[in-house]
Amino acid sequence: MSTETPAAGRKRTTLLAMLAVVLGGIALSVIAFVLRAQPAVHEFMVRFPGVNTPTPDAPIGIPIWLNVTHFLNILFLMLIIRTALSIRSKKRPPAFVTPRRGLFGQPPRRIGINVWLHNTVDLLWMLNGVVYVVLLFTTGQWVRIVPTSWDVVPNAVSAALQYLTFTWPVENPWVAYNSLQTLSYFGVVFVLAPLAILTGVRLSSAWPLDAPRLNRVLPEKPIRRLHNIVLFAFMAFIVVHVSLVLFTGAVLNLNVMFAARNDLSFVGTIIFITALAVLTGVWFALTDSAQKRLARLAGEVN
Repeated sequence: MSTETPAAGRKRTTLLAMLAVVLGGIALSVIAFVLRAQPAVHEFMVRFPGVNTPTPDAPIGIPIWLNVTHFLNILFLMLIIRTALSIRSKKRPPAFVTPRRGLFGQPPRRIGINVWLHNTVDLLWMLNGVVYVVLLFTTGQWVRIVPTSWDVVPNAVSAALQYLTFTWPVENPWVAYNSLQTLSYFGVVFVLAPLAILTGVRLSSAWPLDAPRLNRVLPEKPIRRLHNIVLFAFMAFIVVHVSLVLFTGAVLNLNVMFAARNDLSFVGTIIFITALAVLTGVWFALTDSAQKRLARLAGEVN
């Protein structure tokens, strides 16, 4: 009979999953090197170099609003992941909150303070997302992350082979992303984010408890499983995204992402370091007592 605790079991599962990801990445890299040695694959990559050709009316450059919403997205996702992992740990929260008002007309429910903070940050993240999407389409920046040709698929395969063999695709992020980036960002913005929101609503206190027919159509257990898959997909994307930003020309990438500049100055690097300091400060400032003080603004804490 096993004496392993649930927490230890989850830790072991996480470690095994991380090991599987590392070994899988190594295997994919080896396969990519073998494929690139084949003449047919070489010809394919010459035909499809992995880059996107911007349309004539595509805007050039990164606007400041994109830098700002990008930073806010980092901040909110950091807090969402932190509170999500706290909820998944199933440890007793340091306090419970009964909001003065329920969500979307539902009666208030007593919830853990980590759940309350998770829901609150979710709302801020969604608001930031709405602003981002509206500006994306009203300024024409949508052409950066929405595929406009089926050529994006073979070009994305070519870019993936280049990444896996450590020969970075030739690109200019100030003008256009490469095809793999385009598909990745499209998937995050228009697939993962909506899935996170829809499954999150089902699991939140905004969902009606007295709707048996609706709950049969959307049962909690599989929705929770999907919500967790989306969480880990976001985490995997963040790890890969940050790694590639730092290893494929950090100075230029940070200028584009944080300073709306297309040069090799250290302005973006300085802003990035400052942003990291702010994120670190928020992380450590958000103690149990600080969370309780924030929660008291919304309802009764006990």
